[in-house]
Amino acid sequence: MDYKMKAVYFVGIGGIGMSAIARYFLNTGLTVGGYDKTPSPLTNALEKEGALIHYEDNVSLIPQACKDNKECLVIYTPAIPATHTEMKFFRDNGFDIQKRAQVLGTLTRSLKGLCVAGTHGKTTTSSMAAHLLHQSHVDCNAFLGGITKNYGTNYILSKQSPFVVIEADEFDRSFHWLTPWATVITSTDADHLDIYGTEEAYLESFSKYTSLILPNGYLILHTGLKMKPDTQKGVTTYTYSIDKGDFHAENVKIGNGRITFDFVSPLGNIRDIELGVPVKVNIDNGIGAMALAQIAGATEEEIRRGMLSFGGVDRRFDFRIRRDDMVYLSDYAHHPEEIRQSLASIKQLYEGRHIRVIFQPHLYTRTRDFYMDFANALSQLDDVVIADIYPAREEPIPGVTSDLIYDNLAKNVNKQKCSKDEILDIVRKKDFDVLVTLGAGDIEDLSGEIAKILE
Repeated sequence: MDYKMKAVYFVGIGGIGMSAIARYFLNTGLTVGGYDKTPSPLTNALEKEGALIHYEDNVSLIPQACKDNKECLVIYTPAIPATHTEMKFFRDNGFDIQKRAQVLGTLTRSLKGLCVAGTHGKTTTSSMAAHLLHQSHVDCNAFLGGITKNYGTNYILSKQSPFVVIEADEFDRSFHWLTPWATVITSTDADHLDIYGTEEAYLESFSKYTSLILPNGYLILHTGLKMKPDTQKGVTTYTYSIDKGDFHAENVKIGNGRITFDFVSPLGNIRDIELGVPVKVNIDNGIGAMALAQIAGATEEEIRRGMLSFGGVDRRFDFRIRRDDMVYLSDYAHHPEEIRQSLASIKQLYEGRHIRVIFQPHLYTRTRDFYMDFANALSQLDDVVIADIYPAREEPIPGVTSDLIYDNLAKNVNKQKCSKDEILDIVRKKDFDVLVTLGAGDIEDLSGEIAKILE
């Protein structure tokens, strides 16, 4: 990747996707600077690795090496507002300014891109695929949307592998910058309607994405999706799911905290796969990841070993406490279908136990568009706590609060509402056996404190 630059500056460096690219440039020896709104474990880690970061929108704080428009590339996230002072400085002074996705797109043109797209499941599936390949003779580079437990990072560097694993994000149509060699599409349940407007436009963006797969590449499509692929000539299309498709599972056994199955594949079946993170939804994720790994050349034994040793991703079915008398896990699920799958897996794992879920809705627009679906998904459990909406990049919308979900929970649900500040008091009562905190917002900031209380 040759930008002939001496420095790279990130506006929004603390984002999970941005920080992975920052790590890439730190590894190339360039000066890396950046702005973010608030410090976080990610920004703290980047500073230790050599990034020059500040937390105030102030042009005078930009490192000197990042102020030369001929020698500094500027990378920004779409979440940054148009009024941002530093962005205005870069625009007014003729800097090369690129979206995060554009930079990833350049990488998929210089390496063989193994991409994972979809409304949900893409972080776990891409992290699994990256682990399968990295611990195999094939190896890979990877830019991921979560911190992997195996490596403690969202970035994997290989000096010799021709492959790069990328989580392909549909937000703001970012994945249209990519040119995958092989891609998995996990799901296309409508989301980001604040960007797309309609479900039809959302599905159309996935069709457009499939048209970007390189000739003689591969599309691995989950069964039952509404979208219509639009691939170039020579692209091989496969289907997958838990129980049907070209790639699927047979002889699934779930019990005693273990999940095992046989992997059925047109490229060669693999018996006795065991999941390192034994939740049912990871069978689906694992099949997509193993399909990518097989196409890239990982062997049967490497895949079997990698699936067992995969430790998971922070905030994705993340077990913080796992004792006989108390279980606590946090999960990033923030779309109704993700929540439905997550809670179904938990109910199956802990049948007969008193499970409480605390859910923090993410975005006013998503709550407005899907509140009935959220209420239906959460109503699988008998004990539900609904926190206030986490706004992220949005301004409030009149009439849109977490009450929309709360008021539509099933009548048999024992329900309560709370602010984020009241969550710890609810946890202190310990009147449950299994606690699940759900959401993509700042509820995760409480997970360490929750674990301490429950221990």
